[in-house]
Amino acid sequence: MLIKTTERFVEEVQFMADAADAVRKIAMEYFRSPLSVEDKADNSPVTIADRAIERSLRSRITERFPDHGIFGEEEAPVNLSSLHLWVVDPIDGTKSFVTGHPLFGGLMALLQDGTPCLGQIDMPALNERWQGCIGVASTFNGSVCHTSKCTRLAEAFVYTTNPFAFEGEMRDVFGIIADTARLVRFGGDCYSYGLLASGHCDLVIETGLQPYDYLPLVQIIEGAGGVITDWAGQPLHLHSEGHVVAAATPELHAETLVHLASLLDRTVT
Repeated sequence: MLIKTTERFVEEVQFMADAADAVRKIAMEYFRSPLSVEDKADNSPVTIADRAIERSLRSRITERFPDHGIFGEEEAPVNLSSLHLWVVDPIDGTKSFVTGHPLFGGLMALLQDGTPCLGQIDMPALNERWQGCIGVASTFNGSVCHTSKCTRLAEAFVYTTNPFAFEGEMRDVFGIIADTARLVRFGGDCYSYGLLASGHCDLVIETGLQPYDYLPLVQIIEGAGGVITDWAGQPLHLHSEGHVVAAATPELHAETLVHLASLLDRTVT
């Protein structure tokens, strides 16, 4: 597979930024305003804002890149067989959004032949944005960002969005990681990965994510010097199970995988 050169992604990177600028206005129009909240089949909430933002993004993608596919949270996939696939999450952290908490974000990724090549985290209420592009350093609000140099779990600041998402043996393993780490914080959704890319935390571990949750993060984390994979250490792709671990350094990632491997071994046996 021949991935586009970085220079040829300039148009797509600018497109992501322009699209995020446009849909920020939609998000902030509805944020902290009375909203009707519906529960989807998986019991996750959705609002008119989620749907309006995704419609806008899909329209912009179709207009600019008519031969590209689209995979989003709120509507059916389009042209999944395309060489280029946009992955969008209109509001990552809808639970935060509907409760007035500013740590919700918009996510976009571009896959080429299944490989995540571009990624963006946009935080409308905070006016913050991370972008990642294969082959170049990731940026935060236009300036290069770097993960921390933390190499040991005992020194790590760890985030997970929802500790209750870990069930059964997963909870036991996460408990070991939490007990070993220097500090553990909860909440954040996509914002935790931005903090990781900028060196403010060192490890994020999650379960139950969807492709539109994790694929936009890949190039941001890797371009900042970090490592992001599934719990078995395999690259993330459209059909990954949604168990995600992102670390500031290869050493910290490897140590965390040792703990996760004990769970995977028990699951297999």
